[in-house]
Amino acid sequence: MRHRRQGRVLGRSPSHRKSLFRNLASALILTERDAEFDDNAPKVPGRIITTLPKAKEVRPFVERCITLAKKALPHKQAADKLLPSAERNSAEWKEWRQSDAWQQWAKTQAPYVALRRRAFAALRDKQAVQVLFEVVAPRYVDRPGGYTRILKLAKPRLGDAGARAILEFVGVRDRVTERSEKPAFSSSKPE
Repeated sequence: MRHRRQGRVLGRSPSHRKSLFRNLASALILTERDAEFDDNAPKVPGRIITTLPKAKEVRPFVERCITLAKKALPHKQAADKLLPSAERNSAEWKEWRQSDAWQQWAKTQAPYVALRRRAFAALRDKQAVQVLFEVVAPRYVDRPGGYTRILKLAKPRLGDAGARAILEFVGVRDRVTERSEKPAFSSSKPE
């Protein structure tokens, strides 16, 4: 019996399952990177195709990572305000480095660094964490949740007829519904 046991096993050991979630989440996030000159550029940014059970399991994992990155944004903005405008290793910069202002900057930067380390612990991919914090999280600042959607595909997988699905970020290719214009009738009757 499965009394209160949550999640799908997906025919894998716990370590293999965790690795699968990390790889799927990293793959989804890395589709948002600038891959113009990359040999393996994604066909559609912000979208991966996988099986339906895998998509349903990895979705909360991705959303938790985005929430971590969103929480870090205000700390990063506050720390950036405290940085000097001087060039690195210049006399003014070295003076700032020795002052109390640097310690204030370090205290404001600390939560950002901690959240970034937590995201890295979850994803285990430096490039994915960088894209997550610089590209994906700022897009969802005003959104309280629901950053991804799952769309079921009609055609099953060829080898084993497994149900396939698209896991994609919300807000990139959303359909916009427009109301049709009300026809303007002339007041005079046609002759």
